[in-house]
Amino acid sequence: MKNHGQLETKLNLSFKNKKNLENVFVHRSYLNEHKNFYLPSNEKLEFLGDSVLSLVTSLYLYKKYPSLEEGDYTEIKAAIVRTESLAESAKLLDLGEYLYLSKGQDRESGRRNKNILADCFEALIGAIFIDQNFETAYEFVLKYLFSDKLDKIINNKLYLSPKSRLQEYTQGKFKITPNYSVIEEIGPEHDRIFKVEVSIKEKKYGVGVGKSKKEAEEKAAKKTLEKMT
Repeated sequence: MKNHGQLETKLNLSFKNKKNLENVFVHRSYLNEHKNFYLPSNEKLEFLGDSVLSLVTSLYLYKKYPSLEEGDYTEIKAAIVRTESLAESAKLLDLGEYLYLSKGQDRESGRRNKNILADCFEALIGAIFIDQNFETAYEFVLKYLFSDKLDKIINNKLYLSPKSRLQEYTQGKFKITPNYSVIEEIGPEHDRIFKVEVSIKEKKYGVGVGKSKKEAEEKAAKKTLEKMT
């Protein structure tokens, strides 16, 4: 396990209370095997970090993108704070190397588990907020989560659903909207599978399959976008 001082150096931060930083890495599985460990799991720090992250994201969007609508803010927040993004940032900082895990979790690649890493990253935000201040947590999120990722999501409208993006694209290019047709329904009423096809100007493009028409349409739109853009 790495020394926490290495992480402080990397982050250019010196924690006033070193236990705040150590607590970031205590996974609940570790406590099952070390019941008398002097720190709790990182779950409460993660809960706090999740709230701080939400405020940081909202404030950043409000200040930098004032022309966007409230609904856009909601979609953008969902796109940037999803598990995959948080885990990716955690990997860049090698947070998995500092984790306190049970032997089982360690054997099962817990140090690379996306959910564990995402939770750890949020716990680190919470620890920075508690130990330092909101401004430091804000700068940490901007540097290690947003960097150029958030601007790319916004500029390319990646926060929109595939259906919304395809509609914008076809309206801009062809002045028409896509047409979605259910071409097949399989299975009983309670477990129906839908197959949907997208056509634009009567030309057939992507086909999507899902447990609802909406899911199938989104998948079909995504495939269409991949072909057209």
